Order: sequence, then C-alpha cells, then structure tokens
Amino acid sequence: MNKDLYAILGVERRASADDIRRAYKRKAKELHPDLHPGDKVKAEGFKAASAAYEILGDEKKRGQYDRGEIDSDGNPKGFAAGPQGGFSDAYGGGFSRGSAQGDPFEDILSGMFGGGRRRPGPRRGADMRYRAEVAFEDAVTGAKRDMTMADGRTLSISIPAGIETGSVMRLKSQGHASPNGGPPGDALIEIVVRPSKTWTREGNDLRMSVAVPLKVAILGGTIDVPTPGGPVSLKIPEGSNTGSTLRLRGKGVQKPGQAGHLFVRLEVMIEDPKDPDLRAWAKGN
Repeated sequence: MNKDLYAILGVERRASADDIRRAYKRKAKELHPDLHPGDKVKAEGFKAASAAYEILGDEKKRGQYDRGEIDSDGNPKGFAAGPQGGFSDAYGGGFSRGSAQGDPFEDILSGMFGGGRRRPGPRRGADMRYRAEVAFEDAVTGAKRDMTMADGRTLSISIPAGIETGSVMRLKSQGHASPNGGPPGDALIEIVVRPSKTWTREGNDLRMSVAVPLKVAILGGTIDVPTPGGPVSLKIPEGSNTGSTLRLRGKGVQKPGQAGHLFVRLEVMIEDPKDPDLRAWAKGN
C-alpha cells in the first residue's frame, strides 16, 4: 500500500524542511517505544513516522517522492524492489526498514526495448540502528562519548550542542558490511535525552529555580548557581522576592552562534525559622 508520508507526519505537502523536522520530533516524543513499553500501536506509529522522515527529511528523496519517482517505501515506481535490510541490533527486531538496497535505481531495466534487467552492481551494506541515551548536560553543552557497536567496536562520537530527543546521528560506513563487495552501510544513532532534575529546556533557553536566603534577598548579595557548564556566581539585587527571575546571558544551550540564556527564578527561604533574632523582629512588627 502506498502511504501518504506527509499525512503520517501530520504536515502539508508545502511544509518546509524545518516544519517536517519539528513534526517528526513531535511524533518521536509522542510515540517513542521507551515512553510506551509494550504498546504495539505506538511502536508501529513510531516505525511509520521514522520511515516517513527518512524520505521527507532528505531533500533528494523528498523530491523523488513528490515527483512520483519513488513510493512511500523509497522504492522506484514501476520496478521491482530490491531486498530490504531490517533495522535490528539495539531494537530487537527493529522498527524501520534499512537501506541495504543501495541505489534505488540500480535495478532499472537495461534499455527500453531490451526487456531484461541489467546485472545489479555491488549493493551497499545495511544500516545499523542504535538508541543512545544522552545526559541533559551533554545535550546542552555538547560532548564526546565512546559508544560500543553491535560488533564490539568502540567508536568516539561527537554529540552536538542542542541535540534533542528524536534526533538521529549518522555515522558513515559504520553499519553492516556489503554482502557482495559494495560499500558498508551507516550507523544511525537515535538520541534520547535524559530529563534533568535541575533545568528545563525551552528552545535554546534553560529555566531553573534557586533558593535564596532571606538575608541575601533583603540586603542583596551573590549566590552560586549550577549551570550545565559548571557553577557561576549570580548577583541578587537588594529587595528581591520569590518569583523574581534573573537572566544569565549565554548560559543556556551552547549552539554555535545561537547560545541561549539561563533564566533563574528566585525562591526566598528562611534558613532558621526558629532563629530568636528573627522571631523578635517579627513580633516587634
């Protein structure tokens, strides 16, 4: 059955590349198997969304699909499809098709009047799919981490600052070997960002709450505030109150040229509610 890939992602055909990317991320967060263990319906939905994004997220493949040159599975229309490679490995059976078929046009009939197939050339190996959890701090600041592949190899991967759950990193030529001398497939690493107990993310900005001693709130001063890049000193203005929000410029998501800010909400606290001087002050007023 030829599916409408735009409908699967919930976007119109005139949607921009950014609209398609955002739609896929929404679907990934809504249907992710990690968030709905045992839910086969959501797992199938996630599989369909991933397969749709594999075509619509690629400018060349999207053009071929829009022109009717390939179908919703990425196969050339009017010709028999080559074998499909499954995304297994870390998925225990997988949720999306692989790309073992190589060039989708390598099985085109040789000559309009010849009536026969040309001999297929070497096919590229199948892609491998992995799922990798990333610490919130690493997704904010970027990092290098070692990852063990299915065949036991350990690769150092660079996690770009600003990566989000549902993003897919492609490691060229790190997938399955070709069965007949072609190039190897790629390793596709789907990212799951672990939530933080300290910060929440809004685009490139971060938000957090921090406790401020009553004395500092009244008289002003500085406190140490944790950021994903390490603690920094925050100046508290005299006469601050709970609910006041201060901004630490450039301390949010560290996207090159687009660094976000960290917004800190103050929560004034009484360090010792039984302090006799404080009680005397309160009674005298």
